[in-house]
Amino acid sequence: MTDFERKLYQIFVNMQLYGKNPTLDDLKRKTGKSEEDIRAAVKSLMMKGELKWDKIKQVWTL
Repeated sequence: MTDFERKLYQIFVNMQLYGKNPTLDDLKRKTGKSEEDIRAAVKSLMMKGELKWDKIKQVWTL
């Protein structure tokens, strides 16, 4: 995992503790990165099996 992927993963973990689902705007604000960078890192995390999107519940699962 890259540093940026680790940072994103930690944001997902922390927000999930409070029962929240991070939006793209949340991630942009918390990381200071562009939408393209965030999408690429999230895609990479999904390919590695670290992050999954539950289509039924509409939430990220770790």
